[in-house]
Amino acid sequence: MSSGIQPAELGFFVSLGTCGSLSGAARELGISTAAVSKRLSQMEARLGVPLVNRTTRRMSLTPDGEVLFEHARRILGEIADLDQLLGSSKDQPKGLLRVNATLGFGRLHIAPAISQYVLNYPEVDVQLQLSVNPPPLTEDQFDVCIRFGEPGDTRVIAKKLASNRRLLCASPKYLAARGEPMTPSDLVRHNCICIRQGDEAYGTWRLFRDRDTNGPGEPVKVRGNLTTNDGEIAVNWALDGHGILLRAEWDIERYLESGRLVRVLPQYRTPDADIYAIYPQHQHQSARIRTLVAFLSQAFERFAQHRAYRAMEA
Repeated sequence: MSSGIQPAELGFFVSLGTCGSLSGAARELGISTAAVSKRLSQMEARLGVPLVNRTTRRMSLTPDGEVLFEHARRILGEIADLDQLLGSSKDQPKGLLRVNATLGFGRLHIAPAISQYVLNYPEVDVQLQLSVNPPPLTEDQFDVCIRFGEPGDTRVIAKKLASNRRLLCASPKYLAARGEPMTPSDLVRHNCICIRQGDEAYGTWRLFRDRDTNGPGEPVKVRGNLTTNDGEIAVNWALDGHGILLRAEWDIERYLESGRLVRVLPQYRTPDADIYAIYPQHQHQSARIRTLVAFLSQAFERFAQHRAYRAMEA
């Protein structure tokens, strides 16, 4: 019997790891659960290491299983890309595409765009995972990550999808009760809704006058009695009149248009939070990534144009 990993086993193990159970993999592969278990046991015996932790209620990958899963998934993706490059249908991507985005923005904008993307490219299987705290960009968990702000890591490729800014806002109810701040220093006397996300400095808002293009800006240490790691929750708290919120325009513009939220300190701006698609350098030839990034860019451009038309009509 041959030792080591067999090429045909890569797809089998990726299906097993993706489904998360023997029975789920059996359904996907069209074989019995017993056949999946037997094939897995043969792999483990040949490799001499356990790949899966089995219990009566669930299954999880061992550390060696995680290594095999990630490498197998990447290898299969590279094979699909090679097939794409050598084939005649270079503009018809296929294969697995793993996408990560933040919770609120991903739910509101990325998920609908992916829904349309797979209608155009039905041979691509998209796995979308939304995260409160996105994983590091250098980890090989995802093919494309959607992030706010340009990353400083030169080991990844960052394509700007759309411009974006963060705005200070509050409900008319809150401002009627507490008054409207006139300068950044006034914020220290207000209840500010804070969000803990990623590596951003918690509780410090940096503001610039619109005409200022250089300098460090004015940092303001804010506080409040409500804190969350979920942006959508924070927006709902602001709508309920609990305080002042700093949030991306893409997330709150519909509430600004309706008047449920109003801008605070509109003569000041905060650091840009443009939207980027980020992916590993070794994936720069991937047809799946190339078409998804182009599709998202076009979708956001249409959305921005629609937003501009609405602003002109208002």
